[in-house]
Amino acid sequence: MIPFELTILGTSSALPTLKRYPTAHALNVRERFFLIDCGEGTQIQIRKYGVKLSRIDHIFISHLHGDHYFGLIGLLSTFALLGRKNDLHIFSHSQLPEILKPQLDFFNDDLSYKIIWHPLNFKKNDIILDNEVVTVMSFPVKHRVPCCGFIFSEKPGLLNLQKDKIEEYKVPVSWLQYIKKGEDYVDENGLVVPNSALTCQKHLPRRYAFCTDTSYVPELSEIFENVDVLYHEATYDSRYEKRANETFHSTAAQAANMANSSRVGQLIIGHFSARYKDVTVLHDEAKSIFPNTLIAEEGMVISIEGRKEIL
Repeated sequence: MIPFELTILGTSSALPTLKRYPTAHALNVRERFFLIDCGEGTQIQIRKYGVKLSRIDHIFISHLHGDHYFGLIGLLSTFALLGRKNDLHIFSHSQLPEILKPQLDFFNDDLSYKIIWHPLNFKKNDIILDNEVVTVMSFPVKHRVPCCGFIFSEKPGLLNLQKDKIEEYKVPVSWLQYIKKGEDYVDENGLVVPNSALTCQKHLPRRYAFCTDTSYVPELSEIFENVDVLYHEATYDSRYEKRANETFHSTAAQAANMANSSRVGQLIIGHFSARYKDVTVLHDEAKSIFPNTLIAEEGMVISIEGRKEIL
């Protein structure tokens, strides 16, 4: 299957631990790589877990707390040292270029590539990227500082040909590429054969939602409706719900309730408080509400399969 694959690079909250790095995810959509947040040490994790550094052309920074972007300056420097030529698109708070400019000017005054900054909208949902493989929507969440989550929606790929039907209608080879793209077939006598009679699609386009550093916002369930995989922060278990409310974070139970109400395919929880040496309590709490829950672990690779289409 054409890849739509998530690699977890960091799972800790503000304080890294000996086993857990700050937040970072890499999403592979048809061999295009999208980096989501870039906590301290992200480039080490990228190398450790085999993410293709040269194919990262888009970086999404959810908000300006250090555990979500302190790894960025090192990564930008590494790109320059490697002689990168491709433009790099960074989606972030409008203040991030100002924060990084002194360091970039001091250490890399002649970058080999161009950084194109895209300011995020923290007041409403916004389509921030729409290319040939994916559409990315940002959405505001509720945190102590302006913060966004992201939904990555795969563009439909080429349709699969039904070999027996292609032979039955004697479709010439010259037509096959057009039919894969969704066109009907018209034979030499003018007979129109609907595309649906000649093709099938193994799965619906896949969707991944990233939701970190937020209080529990039940209304978000509408935009997560039926996504294949939802990553939702679960900094605390329910014993610390008051603390979660005070710090604008969520509990494992709240993340699971979100997955339930949204009818997602799978839930991944992460962004764990450093107080947890063992996160089993968080996993158990979430699974008791939403059984198909995974605990985020450094190096974990999740293949997002997509829902099967009814033919």
